Amino acid sequence: MGRLTTHVLDTAHGKPGQGIQVRLYRIKDQQRQLLCERLTNADGRCDQPLLEGDALISGTYELDFDVGRYFAAMGAQLTEPAFLNIVTLRFGVADASQHYHVPLVTTPWSYSTYRGS
Repeated sequence: MGRLTTHVLDTAHGKPGQGIQVRLYRIKDQQRQLLCERLTNADGRCDQPLLEGDALISGTYELDFDVGRYFAAMGAQLTEPAFLNIVTLRFGVADASQHYHVPLVTTPWSYSTYRGS
């Protein structure tokens, strides 16, 4: 059974990104369709998969991470406007029977991602 999961690592503070709002969209006909919204837990993960089973289909998706609000709440010295506010990751799901784990590694000034396990 396929599933889609995520987590956030705050490398500026050396800890998981807790309380970050995550929104998942499916891209269809160049339009974003909101599928779900979650908050990351104390481990920087969502308590349940973003999608699983028949809900995960092949196609293009976007994850929005509200890192601007998170880093402001952490007391980070941010410019106005913040350099990073909403980080959007666009990725493809080719085989919906697999596990797609899409983490965000971030600071107030940078981010990276990879397909995790």
